[in-house]
Amino acid sequence: MQHLRIIAPADLVDRVLATLEDSAATTNIVRIPKAATRPPGDLVLCDVAREGLSILLDRLQLLGVQHEGSISVDDIGVEISDSAKRASRATPGHAADAVVWQEIEQRTHEETSLSPTFLTFMSVATMIGAIGVVFDEPILIVGAMVVGPDFGPLAALSVGLVRWRRRMIAQSVLALAVGFGAAIVITILFTWLLTALHLMSPADLLHSRPLTDFIWRPNVLSWVVGFLAGIAGLLSLSTAKSGALVGVLISVTTVPAAANAAVALAYGVTEQSVGALIQLVINLAAITLGGVVTLLVQRLNQVRRAAQTVTSR
Repeated sequence: MQHLRIIAPADLVDRVLATLEDSAATTNIVRIPKAATRPPGDLVLCDVAREGLSILLDRLQLLGVQHEGSISVDDIGVEISDSAKRASRATPGHAADAVVWQEIEQRTHEETSLSPTFLTFMSVATMIGAIGVVFDEPILIVGAMVVGPDFGPLAALSVGLVRWRRRMIAQSVLALAVGFGAAIVITILFTWLLTALHLMSPADLLHSRPLTDFIWRPNVLSWVVGFLAGIAGLLSLSTAKSGALVGVLISVTTVPAAANAAVALAYGVTEQSVGALIQLVINLAAITLGGVVTLLVQRLNQVRRAAQTVTSR
């Protein structure tokens, strides 16, 4: 169950209450007249089954509550209530699989911010990946994958495409382009610095690297893994099953590919730089496509459940 807190202006409060009472997913509805002062309005509280929350939020937004009032959602850790159980049973679907579109839009939108912190994480991850690539160290490659923040903008891009949020799409593309571009440039400089300090050399990049040379040698499986990672990643963000996200981060070679491209560019190794950049593009495209397909399926499933609810009434 989720806890819904609404500040409803006087001219909308009756319609807000009617909307809540009309939903089978709601329970424990409370109205406190004139409780809010900024913005002014009535305080309306209720608990909502997660599987019915997104549809309810859509209806409240259609009323325009967010313009003169506010809508906020909190998780409920424990709720002991037969009424809440009835509301959950009356709502089609399962709470763990329910998608709250407003939640994932807000969560992923925050990841598109082109901030100094984002650029720092991208650059640090790529530099770690560069060392891992040159010295054939898979542990460093995994570390670079985990540190890299690139999945946030990729997830936001998928959400933006499915929900057709042009601003989110533009911000995501900008964050990815600038993030990877800046990280590659900084890693090239980093490579030259380590070379000047005799800590790295072109020979290290060119010697046999059986554990990491797949990074600059893309194939069909690169696309398959990226697509599957996109599915798992968006599922982990859009449902209550977020534990899979770390596994997603260490299953794709976006940051390591950027790292390999940077080192190869620094040393003028054309074959590896081209191969790594192709690997990067394949992974970015496959992850986005996997995310879009996942969200479209979830959206269709949600529409079907909503139709079932209307029919049952």
